[in-house]
Amino acid sequence: MSSPVTAAEIAATIDHAILKPELTRAEVDEQLALVARYGVFSACVRPSDVSYAYRVLEGSGVAVCAVIGFPHGTTTTQTKVAEATEALDNGAAELDMVLNIGRLRSGLVDDVEDDIRAVVTAAGEHVVKVILETALLSDDEIVAGCQAAERAGAAFVKTSTGFAGGGATIEHLRLMRATVSDAVQVKASGGVRGLDTLLEMRDLGVTRFGTSATATILDDAAAREAGGTTSGSTDESSY
Repeated sequence: MSSPVTAAEIAATIDHAILKPELTRAEVDEQLALVARYGVFSACVRPSDVSYAYRVLEGSGVAVCAVIGFPHGTTTTQTKVAEATEALDNGAAELDMVLNIGRLRSGLVDDVEDDIRAVVTAAGEHVVKVILETALLSDDEIVAGCQAAERAGAAFVKTSTGFAGGGATIEHLRLMRATVSDAVQVKASGGVRGLDTLLEMRDLGVTRFGTSATATILDDAAAREAGGTTSGSTDESSY
C-alpha cells in the first residue's frame, strides 16, 4: 500500500514531457502554462524549445530539462556533447540523454560508458539522466546499461523515451533500482498515466517521473488528499 503523499510532493517529482515532434508553438505554450500552473519539477522539452521554454518559465520555479540524442541515441558522442553544451547555455537545468542502444545490445559497454561520461563531463554540476530504452533490452542489457551509467557519473537511470513502443514496467524498475547504488536515482517514463501507477512505482524507490498526464495525476492526487474520489482517467499520450 502506498504511503500518504500530497499533490505538491508528487508535483515535485514530475518532469512534464513536451516532446512530440508535431507540437506547434501554440501547443507548447499550452503545455508550459500547464507546468507553471501545477508547479512540477521541470518541463522536459525538445532541444529547439529550450531557450524559449526557459524564457517563458523564468520565475515560475519550474526548471527546464533538455533531451539529448533523442529519441534514438545514435548520434555521435561529439554531437551529444554539443547538444548538451548548447542546451545548458540556453537555460536547461538538467539533461536526459539516450545512450547508444545498438552498441549496448552489441556488448560494446565501454563505448556506451565513454559516451555517457562525455555528456556528464560537459554537464558539470548539472544532473544527467541516462535513458536506457528498456523495452528494447534484455534484463542483462538493462543491468549493463545501468552499471555503465553509474560508472560514468550519471545522477539517474531512466527507463524510456516513450517513443519505442514500450515504457516503464514494474519489473524493469525493480531491476534498475536493485542494480544501481543509492547514489543513483531512478526515473520512470513511458506509460506513467495515472496516480496509482505513479504511487506504485514510487514505492519501489523511483524518485522522478516523466509523463504528459500531469493534469490527470495531480488533479487526482489533490482530490484524494481532500478526501474525494479520483477520475480514474488515463492519458493517451505515448510518453
